[in-house]
Amino acid sequence: MGDDSEWMKLPTDQKCEHKVWKARLNGYEEALKLFQKIGDEKSPEWGKYLGLMKKFVTDSNAVAQLKGLEAALAFIENAHVAGKTTGEVVSGVVTKVFNQPKARAKELGADICLMYMEIEKAEVVQDELLKGLDNKNPKIVVACIDTLKKGLSEFGSKIVTLKPIVKVLPKQFESREKAVRDEAKLLAVEIYKWIRDALRPPLQNINSVQLKDLEEEWAKVPSSPPKQSRFLRSQQDMKAKFDQQQAQGGEQSDGEDEEETAAPLDPYELLESVDILSKMPKDFYEKIEAKKWQERKEALEAVEALAKNPKLENGDYGDLVRALKKVVGKDANVMLVSLAAKCMTGLATGLRKKFGTFAGQVVPTILEKFKEKKPQVVQALQEAIDAIFLTTTLQNLSEDILSVMDNKNPSIKQQASLFLARSFRHCTQATLPKSVLKPFCAALVKQVNDSAPEVRDAAFEALGTAMKVVGEKAVNPYLSDLDKLKLDKIKESADKVELPGGKKKAAGAGGGGGGDKKPAARAPPPAEAPPKVSAPPKKTHTAAASKSSAAKKGKPAPAASGKSKKISDNKEFTENELSVEVCEDLAAGVLPASCLQQLDSANWKERLASMEDFQRAVETMDKTEMPCQALVRILAKKPGWKETNFQVMQMKLHIVALVAQRGQFSKTSASVVLDGLVDKVGDVKCGGKAKEGLTAIGEACSLPWTAEQVVSMAFAQKNPKNQAETLNWLANAMKDFGFAGINVKGFINNVKTALGAVNPAVRTAAISLLGVMFLYMGAPLRMFFEDEKPALLTQIDAEFEKMAGQTPPAPVKFTRRAVAEEEGGNEGEEQEEDGGGSDIMDLLPRTDIGDKITSDLVSKMEDKSWKMRKEGLDEAAAIISEAKFITANLGELPLALKGRLSDSNKILVQQTLTILLQLAAAMGPGLKQHVKALGFSTITVLGDSKANVRAAAMATLQAWVEQTGMKEWLEGEDLSDELKRENPFLRQEVLGWLAEKLPTLRTVPGDLMLCVPQLFTCLEDRNGDVRKKAQDALPAFMMHLTYEKMNKATGKLKPASKDQVVAMLEKARAAMPAKPAAPAKGGGGKASAEPSRAASVSRSQPAGDDCDGKPETKKIRGGPAAKKSAAVKKPAAKGLKDEEDRSGPIFVLIPNAKEQRVKEEKQLKILKWNFTTPRDEYVEQLKTQMSTCFAKWLQDELFHIDFQRHVKAIGLMIERLESESDATISCLDLILKWFTLRFFDTNTTVLMKVLEYLKLLFAMLKRENYHLTEYEANSFVPYIILKVGESKDVVRKDVRSILAMLVKVYPASKVFPFLMDGTKSKNSKQRAECLEELGCLIEGFGMNVCQPTPAKCLKEIAVHIGDRDTSVRNAALNTVVAVYNVCGDQVYKLIGNLSEKDMSMLEERIKRSAKKTAAAPVKQSVPEKTQREHPTNPNATFLRKQPPQEDPNKLNQARQNVQLSESAHHPSFPREFQLDLDMIEMNQGRACELPDLVQHNMDELLEPIMIPEPKMRPVSPHFDDLHNSTASTINFVISQVASGDISTSIQALAQIDEVLRQEDKAEVMSGHIDQFLIATFMQLRLIYSTHMADDRLDKRDIIKLYSCIIGNMLSLFSMESLAKEASMGVLKDLMNGLITLLLDGRVEEIEDGQQLIRSVNLLVIRVLEKSDQTNMISALLVLLQDSLVTTTGPSMFSELVMKCLWRIIRFLPETIDNINLDRILLDVHNFMKVFPKEKLKQLKSDVPQRTLKTLLHTLCKLSGAKILEHLSMIENRNESELEAHLRRVVKHSGNLSGLKSDRGNEKGSLRTDDRMSKAKVSDILSEIFRKIGSKENTKEGLTELYEYKQRYSDADLEPFLKNTSQFFQSYVERGLRVIESEREGKARIQPSAVIPQHGTDSSLSSNNEELKPAVYYERLKILRQRQGLENTSRQGVGGGGEEEPQQRAPASSLLSSKPPVASSTDMLHSKLSQLKESRELYQQDHNNTHSPPHTHTRSASPAANLDDLKKRLERIKSNRQ
Repeated sequence: MGDDSEWMKLPTDQKCEHKVWKARLNGYEEALKLFQKIGDEKSPEWGKYLGLMKKFVTDSNAVAQLKGLEAALAFIENAHVAGKTTGEVVSGVVTKVFNQPKARAKELGADICLMYMEIEKAEVVQDELLKGLDNKNPKIVVACIDTLKKGLSEFGSKIVTLKPIVKVLPKQFESREKAVRDEAKLLAVEIYKWIRDALRPPLQNINSVQLKDLEEEWAKVPSSPPKQSRFLRSQQDMKAKFDQQQAQGGEQSDGEDEEETAAPLDPYELLESVDILSKMPKDFYEKIEAKKWQERKEALEAVEALAKNPKLENGDYGDLVRALKKVVGKDANVMLVSLAAKCMTGLATGLRKKFGTFAGQVVPTILEKFKEKKPQVVQALQEAIDAIFLTTTLQNLSEDILSVMDNKNPSIKQQASLFLARSFRHCTQATLPKSVLKPFCAALVKQVNDSAPEVRDAAFEALGTAMKVVGEKAVNPYLSDLDKLKLDKIKESADKVELPGGKKKAAGAGGGGGGDKKPAARAPPPAEAPPKVSAPPKKTHTAAASKSSAAKKGKPAPAASGKSKKISDNKEFTENELSVEVCEDLAAGVLPASCLQQLDSANWKERLASMEDFQRAVETMDKTEMPCQALVRILAKKPGWKETNFQVMQMKLHIVALVAQRGQFSKTSASVVLDGLVDKVGDVKCGGKAKEGLTAIGEACSLPWTAEQVVSMAFAQKNPKNQAETLNWLANAMKDFGFAGINVKGFINNVKTALGAVNPAVRTAAISLLGVMFLYMGAPLRMFFEDEKPALLTQIDAEFEKMAGQTPPAPVKFTRRAVAEEEGGNEGEEQEEDGGGSDIMDLLPRTDIGDKITSDLVSKMEDKSWKMRKEGLDEAAAIISEAKFITANLGELPLALKGRLSDSNKILVQQTLTILLQLAAAMGPGLKQHVKALGFSTITVLGDSKANVRAAAMATLQAWVEQTGMKEWLEGEDLSDELKRENPFLRQEVLGWLAEKLPTLRTVPGDLMLCVPQLFTCLEDRNGDVRKKAQDALPAFMMHLTYEKMNKATGKLKPASKDQVVAMLEKARAAMPAKPAAPAKGGGGKASAEPSRAASVSRSQPAGDDCDGKPETKKIRGGPAAKKSAAVKKPAAKGLKDEEDRSGPIFVLIPNAKEQRVKEEKQLKILKWNFTTPRDEYVEQLKTQMSTCFAKWLQDELFHIDFQRHVKAIGLMIERLESESDATISCLDLILKWFTLRFFDTNTTVLMKVLEYLKLLFAMLKRENYHLTEYEANSFVPYIILKVGESKDVVRKDVRSILAMLVKVYPASKVFPFLMDGTKSKNSKQRAECLEELGCLIEGFGMNVCQPTPAKCLKEIAVHIGDRDTSVRNAALNTVVAVYNVCGDQVYKLIGNLSEKDMSMLEERIKRSAKKTAAAPVKQSVPEKTQREHPTNPNATFLRKQPPQEDPNKLNQARQNVQLSESAHHPSFPREFQLDLDMIEMNQGRACELPDLVQHNMDELLEPIMIPEPKMRPVSPHFDDLHNSTASTINFVISQVASGDISTSIQALAQIDEVLRQEDKAEVMSGHIDQFLIATFMQLRLIYSTHMADDRLDKRDIIKLYSCIIGNMLSLFSMESLAKEASMGVLKDLMNGLITLLLDGRVEEIEDGQQLIRSVNLLVIRVLEKSDQTNMISALLVLLQDSLVTTTGPSMFSELVMKCLWRIIRFLPETIDNINLDRILLDVHNFMKVFPKEKLKQLKSDVPQRTLKTLLHTLCKLSGAKILEHLSMIENRNESELEAHLRRVVKHSGNLSGLKSDRGNEKGSLRTDDRMSKAKVSDILSEIFRKIGSKENTKEGLTELYEYKQRYSDADLEPFLKNTSQFFQSYVERGLRVIESEREGKARIQPSAVIPQHGTDSSLSSNNEELKPAVYYERLKILRQRQGLENTSRQGVGGGGEEEPQQRAPASSLLSSKPPVASSTDMLHSKLSQLKESRELYQQDHNNTHSPPHTHTRSASPAANLDDLKKRLERIKSNRQ
């Protein structure tokens, strides 16, 4: 039990992780209790268990696992943060729980999955379960399927997405395991319950037996739809409803729910889309144009096969559709026509709505092609047109169909009608409004009377179908002129029609009542044969009426509908004319006998009496019994309207009015009296009564009909008085009745006649009538009169002007029947919002311009040249303006224009928009069919960055909407797709437009709901304007979609977004506008659907309101004060409580929370804080992280949508900054992240407050001595740097001061790279500021801050000297000057090549700065260093006066300072020896003048020298703090390793050792290995050359330092992964250092020295074993070569190197597979070039030769003949001794006897090689001369040329040299002479100036801790070499020192055409920064000299003793003499 007691004491969370299962079990039990106990779902306690949840469910002990599962379930149910664990826990459940034998475990696992679904994580759960289906263990698969089934049955198909499940279901049916198959079957049944037949297509291919089983199971499924029984957390309202229903017996289901479940899933949705465009034959478009029909057929068959795919990927099908259309329309081969039609069918079915854009182009062609007689063609065309219909709407096709309805060809008419019949079946009352139905019915009624029986039958069927769909009541008005027989026939057809919805409707009167709201299933109906019953036409429709209705083409005519409804109610409408006899009989029945007798009396008094009797009788007569036609015929009887007595006449007219008012007055009756009334209208005495009569008839028979008859009668007479008065009556009648339904065209010609009348009264009346019409119709009316005389037009315009401001009066009179119907039933309310005003547009004579849009014009518009495109657009514009009014047929113009809307040339885009504007005016309502194809492209243009383009697009859009109405724009997904584009301009324009338009609409399509998710996204857009527009649009959306629906849609948002959006919805709810009332229902039904003028007025009205909407909403916000005050009172108490809550701490200090966050980010559990703009998921994540350590109320304030709350919250944080400093630091990462989000806000108030807080925060951190971690800096610094470029000065100033404080809490060297990134910004202010700051950093901290290397950074900085922006240029120049101040002329090497202009600017600036610094006193101490000038930006001072010791990362002072201090401390050196190396190095002179040497006594050199003691500086105080985060300080610590101060170095090594010893931490060193090794052997070199020689140092310290180094190395090289990272150059230097140490006799003399040597031996072996073998072998070969070349080193050196090689050779059998043979053989080749066989033999020892042979022999033995394939890296193989040697070895090992012949062959082959073809010679020489001409390879080229001349002595170079300059020729000759003299060992030709090739000579001084004599030795040595004074022994070699220039020069340096070896020191200083740069190149060009390839060699150790120095100085002297 002792063990037990140990874990019993542990806290619960630690028990849960304990290795003893009992402890875990106990922990889980405690956790379960705890979870059930915690009341607050957001309690910080939950956070402790977040990381453990996976362990809970995957416990290896079954007993503990069960308890863990229970605890996990409780956690998920109760913890707010549980959602984060979904992925890992569910995957754990799937892999470790579902395979358990215990049922309880599986059950709990499933419950856990379902609980995650409940907490809104259904998608993640589903993904994991679907992954589980791929598991090999069938138990797991079964459990996963079962869980999916449970989830579906409980949550329903809305939560569990079925598409991915259905996709993998068939695979489960193929499983070998019966259990899996059975489970899959159950799942299929469950899915079937939810989606029914949509499941059939995906499972079509499973085994037939299984399918049969499934069918049986499916048959048993109950027909009632299933319901969701378990609800998400966000669906608690639904849950409450559900529970309530269950309690009531579960019967009454909620209507909305029912509607939701009723929407079945479309099988199409479950299919995968196929991209067929990419699979089409490449030559399709050529073949389809081929002359041979077989080829065309092949092309079509290929497409047909592809088009059979049931769902096609969206793409650009324009060309394909055009090609198919051409075949259908023009191909003579009928077989191909039907093939093409089938292809179209496939495309339409596969693309669905996406095909809609092409429907308008294709349908006319198909309809025309119906003239074909062949049944198979007709059938294919029918299928195609039916499929196409389903992709668009009937309204869009109406133009095309109506245009063929009066075609001469009966087949076309018949097929068009049949197509209509089939189409109507798919319509509902909603989708077949009167506006669409009316023109179709008019055309079909015409066809009912056609001579061809098949046309008549088809028309009957179409009308019957229409009647069935919308009800008899709606269709009857259009059938008023048909006789009973035909009507019966139509009804008979209606009865036969079966609608796809399944509901058969009563076709009787009013049968269509409510209409079928359910959308019909979209399956193309089979073409049905029309019933063949015909009847001869009895009576043709009046031409005028038919003409008018056909002309209306789909425009609503509500008043006409009023008139026609009367017909549908009363049979009298179709009253036949009665004969005079019948009339007399009828009249006798109702009138007194005296009345009838006296009617035609000669005495006027008797006639008058008769009239009085007549009137009395009419007044008392019952309405139903009044024979109107009889009475008016009696009145018209002789004398009738020729009555001479005005009193009698007045009575007569009055009676007509009475009869019309009181009786059931038909048009037949009206036609009896109208003539007489019109005749009397102009009468002075009777005119008033006549007008009364006309008005009464208007009420009875509708004004439109009456007006048409009256006007035509008036103008048939010659009486001007009558004409004038008729027009006056009509003007007044229009005001009384309203304008609806008036057939303008019916009398527009008469008005024109009137305008041309001689009588002025007629003209005046006509003009005033036009004035009234203008009230209703607006500007379009003028179009009819454009061609009138100017004088007349002026009068018309004046009248229009008069009416301009007025609104039309409300109608006071109505057609009686309409009123009755209004009262009876409000059918027909469905009325399009685009009023009848568009009617006017229909009446204009229109031109069809389709033929003028030729393919040439279209191709012009698509031309590559913009000028041609413009020409095309100009032509199109001309065609449209010439035609004035056009039909909807535009041919291929829409597609061409659409292309131009996305033209790269903005001028053309604007021109296209102008054309679209022109189209709107010219086409009118016909535009509707082009909305999808062209209109939405206009919306896309709203996203343009140019304001003028956007304005043009908006004007076009508004013009289009005026013509088409809004419905077209809101239908389908197009609008929501536009809003999905993340373009702020587009979003704000579209939302602004919707906010203006939506409030004016009475109804909108349901598709508007698709825009809601995008609207919600816009509410949180980063762009303030978008957010504002989205908020403005919210109320308009809500008005149509309701608050409930929109609130429900927020369910899909993330919780944080949801809270914000819901708050905005609440706000919008208060501001929601009321829906506009149904247009003027005042007193008589639809009689007044306001036409366009009215519509536009009413539209602009709410739009106006909307403009005032802003003050309005404000009013709402603060308006209802009463409501507000009441609300305030209630929470007063609560407010107090809140205040109390707020007194608590605002931050919660949770130990290790920050470390946990860092860990999670590293493990990629959370998103890395890195973005260009903050996306929602980042905000979400931050909210979640904050929830544990921020006070709830503070978090609410911080994430509130109102910026004022942010300001308040920051104010509070400022107050608490001091009192809660510890907690602030513990949450620092989150606080900084929140502030980065604020940097993306546009509100300056918040920004200023943020900066205020940050300044205080950094000051506090500095006081607390806290240093930012890398994690905190990375998530903050890049974003504050963004703000450096802010346009407001005050912000920039604050940001700069924050950056100044930042370097006090974070190393400047790490801030530097962030600023470097800032210089790449597009914002010039930001670039300039960042450059200024970089300058300050360099000034304050020296060159060490330039990370990764000074050279790289300065090159990037120097680029900005050429910037376009002056401030950037100046800032860059200042920064480079700052570098110059730190490291002098070396700056020229670092900045790389600059253009002449930039260089001169820089030099000028440096000169100016030099003058300024020169003025300063020399003795200046460092802190008072001269400040550099800042002409551009005086504010950018960062740390201008920062004292150097404050710098955490400064390894050394700037070079001048050290020189200053040294000259100050040691003035004892004789003046002559103080060389100004800088000046000499940069000397521009043509020949480098050597200084005059003063004669000196050389003996004084031999006196002991006091080497100046290096100034030791303590380790930066930063160190320990930085130690907190190992990774963040690794570079800093490594740089300390090379320190001159032993204790600093030991301290740094100890820290690295600590990291290396812990395997889990060691990985942080990855990527730093080379850097660390370089620092280490620099330290070794320093000890060897300096510390060991310094007697003042305690040798025990040196041994201690050595021990630390070796200990570190041993740790490092015991880890293979890290050891392998060491590169070849570094290994070479390391081995060099270690071997030098082994041979250092001084070490052995020190106590413990022997022990040290043993450790070094061990280390060498470890390095050999563990490092990358390729790198190791290369390093040793290079080292051996160098050691053999250098004769000055100890002889043992090369022996030890060879021993290492032997050891490596021993490992080769194991390592051969891992080494890069090509590289090793290249190194051997290079070695053999330096040491050919003969030279090797001359060496004292034969070991090198044996070593090399052994290496090659071993390699050959292991690789065999294949080794010869690895010589790829060697350039001239035939020159290489190596190849010959290898061939020999391979041959020898294979066949010893073949040796001699082999040699013979070798020679032979060489000889043949020598005789190369002339062509090859020319190629080789061209290549060589190309190399000589290039800067990089010039030396290599000269060497090759020299060798070539040696080999082919007779080679003729003349042809290659003759075209070159004299300078080049002498350059080549001199170069060859130099090589020759070198090869022959002659004295070197002294070049006058030498260019250093690759090196970092003087950079050493700025980068190394100590400036020791060694550094000056280095520089002096370089100068000596330049003058050719280097020791001859080394001169030819260049590899002398331990440190090596990048290009290793072999013994004969002219052979150096080998790849460079990177020396470590170069890497450290500048990662191989090339120093062959502008200054030297400039020099080279002017000096015309050739430099030897190894121009300088560095030796790290100034091993050359004083004797050596003495000799050299003597040599210099002798040379001078």
